[in-house]
Amino acid sequence: MFNEISGRYDFLNHLLSFGVDRYWRRRLVKEMLRSGPEHVLDIATGTADLAIALRKKAKVRVTGVDIAWNMVQIGNRKIRESGFAADISLLVGDAEHLEFHDSTFDAAMVAFGVRNFENLGKGLSEMKRVLKQNGKILILEFSHPHAFPLRQLYAMYSRFGIPFIGRILSLNPTAYRYLPETVAAFPAGNAFLQIMQDTGLVNCRVISLSGGIASIYSGTKPE
Repeated sequence: MFNEISGRYDFLNHLLSFGVDRYWRRRLVKEMLRSGPEHVLDIATGTADLAIALRKKAKVRVTGVDIAWNMVQIGNRKIRESGFAADISLLVGDAEHLEFHDSTFDAAMVAFGVRNFENLGKGLSEMKRVLKQNGKILILEFSHPHAFPLRQLYAMYSRFGIPFIGRILSLNPTAYRYLPETVAAFPAGNAFLQIMQDTGLVNCRVISLSGGIASIYSGTKPE
């Protein structure tokens, strides 16, 4: 599915979020830079938006991994155009079977990708495995607003608006029907923090964004 919609993916992300997705990524980058990493793993890198946003703010190396070949090709083109080809490299790969040695990276990040893992625990464990001790994991993901009327408005938009707009503009009849379904099923908030802790991560916490529409989760690989 992601291969099929790759050509319209960036446009639809910005359109469907009213551009707020850019702000969410900037917040993740800000949190990432607090730990001063030198080499960062970007899981489910897609078209490399997050990798490029991080490199714009600091001289870091970023290795991106995504399972969709077409997304990686578009990401590589964007990286060349941005002038960061020396610092950002993208690979086609499976987040649940990372082809890296243990303790390779200083930090890892994911933007809107973990809810697509087939095995959430396996994906988190792989991310932790390839981190150095005290390495940080940062995850940006959709969550569930609780306050009235945002909760009700968001529920209607995600159920009806996103699938309708996505179906028309992506030219794929089912491409954006998956989004509200996976968001609704994702164990957000404290439930996801518990999964991170069960994976062996410590100092796990969550930052709520835009009234709870999205959240940044963080955890650290212990010594």
